[in-house]
Amino acid sequence: MTKRHRSVAASTVVGLVLAGGHFIGAGAAYADDVKPSVPPGTEPSASAPVPIDSDAPGLKIPQGGTLAPIKVLDIAEVVEDLGGEQRRQETNQTVMMALQSEVLFPEDSAVFNAQAAARIQAIANEINQSKATRIRVFGFTDDQGSYEHGKELSKQRADAVQGELAKTVTDPNVVFDVRGYSEDYPIADNSTEEGRKKNRRVEITFPRGAGGG
Repeated sequence: MTKRHRSVAASTVVGLVLAGGHFIGAGAAYADDVKPSVPPGTEPSASAPVPIDSDAPGLKIPQGGTLAPIKVLDIAEVVEDLGGEQRRQETNQTVMMALQSEVLFPEDSAVFNAQAAARIQAIANEINQSKATRIRVFGFTDDQGSYEHGKELSKQRADAVQGELAKTVTDPNVVFDVRGYSEDYPIADNSTEEGRKKNRRVEITFPRGAGGG
């Protein structure tokens, strides 16, 4: 049984910079020494489809306000099973499958359990159907234990998943991007066991096939 969540499906999002320095709808800016809000390579990639006339009366910009740079958001659809063990997120360009670590590995281990191979092979079969040649495999942990231990464990788990994918993915030209991020980029609250369980995960991301949808 699955439950379905739809993110906000936006076409063009126009940010307004109002007097006093407040931002409405504008994307956050990050300095070079600040971590991004999502892992590198997973940012929305759509571009603005049409130019926006800042003088158009229909925008109804408050007096003194100006347009911030236009930001276009990918349409995203998220489906996860009832226990949250597997989560699928699709945008107009990519498919991301997130598997909770508990369904793949024993606690604090990067050695597969008996059910792991079948789950990963099913994803590899979909990768073959999409004819993807670039696959990201990112590992994550919760915030328990040291950051360095989490980074090592998350990378080991990502490596294990990549190795299993490679057994089934048939394109010899496929390129894997494999990384471990420790507790960075949580998707849930680490103050609860339910949230920590969601954060302990491996994400597999690949481009959608031409006929996907």
